[in-house]
Amino acid sequence: MRSLFPQFSTARFQLPRWDGWTVGTLLIAFILSLPIWVVLSSVFVDARSIWQHLASTVLNTYITNSLGLMLGVGIGTATIGISTAWLVTLCRFPGQRLFESALLLPLAAPAYILAYTYTELLEFYGPIQTQLRQWFGWETVQDYWFPNVRSLPGAIAMLTLVLYPYVYLLARSAFLTQSSILLEASRNLGYNPWGSFWRVALPLARPAIVAGLSLALMETLNDLGTVEFFSVPTFTTGIYRTWFGMGERLAASQLAALLLVFVFGLIVLERISRQQQRYYQSAGKRGRAVSGYTLSGWHSLLAILVCGIPILLGFLVPAGVLMQMVRVASSSPGTDSRADTDFPSAVGSTEAIMQNTSDRFWDFAKHSLLLALLTAAIAILISVFLAYGQRLRPANRGATRVATSGYAVPGAVIAVGVLVPLGQFDNTLDAWSRSTFGVSTGLLLSGTIAALVFAYLVRFLAVGFGPVESSLEQIEPSLDDAARSLGCGKISTLQKVHLPLMRSGLLTGLILVFVDVMKELPATLIVRPFNFDTLAVRVYNLASDERLAEAAVPALAIVAVGLLPVVLLNWQMTQGDRR
Repeated sequence: MRSLFPQFSTARFQLPRWDGWTVGTLLIAFILSLPIWVVLSSVFVDARSIWQHLASTVLNTYITNSLGLMLGVGIGTATIGISTAWLVTLCRFPGQRLFESALLLPLAAPAYILAYTYTELLEFYGPIQTQLRQWFGWETVQDYWFPNVRSLPGAIAMLTLVLYPYVYLLARSAFLTQSSILLEASRNLGYNPWGSFWRVALPLARPAIVAGLSLALMETLNDLGTVEFFSVPTFTTGIYRTWFGMGERLAASQLAALLLVFVFGLIVLERISRQQQRYYQSAGKRGRAVSGYTLSGWHSLLAILVCGIPILLGFLVPAGVLMQMVRVASSSPGTDSRADTDFPSAVGSTEAIMQNTSDRFWDFAKHSLLLALLTAAIAILISVFLAYGQRLRPANRGATRVATSGYAVPGAVIAVGVLVPLGQFDNTLDAWSRSTFGVSTGLLLSGTIAALVFAYLVRFLAVGFGPVESSLEQIEPSLDDAARSLGCGKISTLQKVHLPLMRSGLLTGLILVFVDVMKELPATLIVRPFNFDTLAVRVYNLASDERLAEAAVPALAIVAVGLLPVVLLNWQMTQGDRR
């Protein structure tokens, strides 16, 4: 069996050269990985009494719900992502080109926004149950059965609807690049479309599918808003409640460490699952387009339904509910009656609702924009430094991977890992200042914007680094040599040659980090300064208070911003198809 650890030979292994690029890369890797090491180190602290209490009360529930959530979301995202990717890539049916792009739309809406809108739509006083009672003469919940959306299956459904694009994107990319020779050979051997898919296309796409599935499951473990609103206790909600509800920072750290074990387990299982498997394709005809299967009759109708239902449920229905709530509230000022609208919570002193929303919305929007722009700018600067340092010193690649490993870690874990060392630093500095000068320094770092931006960088640096690294690798090394021969140093070569050619990658990374920060909830909720709410936190707080009408405007703003990467990804997919 092939070893899981990389094999080094003395002929190829080179010690790093200790220049500014290497030192800077190592320093960045150490700082950005520090929260993860802080969380892991909490395992070695004796806290048996706390763990006995957690084990006897909620720990089994956290484990069961987290595993159930991962299993359900894994099955759901794999089923929807693979089936839709196969249909739009290798089948021909009405609306196929439209579905290729539209299947990305659910990426724009965070799962917690879907949870709020579907609760408004499906609850007892929602429009669906209200209409059913009018049609059939039902009066109370004892007269009929209706599925409870605020449950573990409901949370699985919400997360599946917004996370399947991870599997869809990578599976579609794999299907597009598969060799046409193998698929045509399977047809000549008598396989029908289902047989070719199951025996040839799916095994070839397996590495990409597993990678997309791993991303979806990591985002599942990171979710807080959906499971908290649906009252489904998981590790993420446990960390938040233990920290803020019980005031037990050590217990929260150890819960975070246990959650981190789940994440590392996902990574290890993904590696082990394909360690002895190889997937080779014919290089000669890989780029030739595969003649697709033409669907007609009920087959085309089924394909339209399979591709259309995720778009309808994952984007169109939530967006429509939010816009309807805003429309009803804005067009009925001063109305307290529930009789004229299908959305009860959208009325009832709507004049006060709209006034409060308009007054405070811009404050929350400014906070979100400030944090997103600041984090995105710093992330791109660090990404350029790491990518260029890696280009100059290939031995820095390992440290770069460490620096960008935070994306696999849930936001709640990073938040705990950030607050613990910063709190210790602030307390130590305050104690020294009191004893030396008799002056209290207070909290200089924890509970500040700096701490929050640092948490964002730990989590989202990899999002910005990927496009930057990819665009830099496309620049031929001969351009570096030409610039050096003209007297340009390393910095001037970066400024005059590389950065102009990397403009597209820089913009892509900037947009992706910006949008991820706008939507991030767990880390923001835990680390944010006092009275410094963002749009995501505002939506969470209002929804927790069942004030969904007031949450509609900031929720729509988050969805609108989330459309930016969808448009970008769609453009990249279109360009890739043309190439």
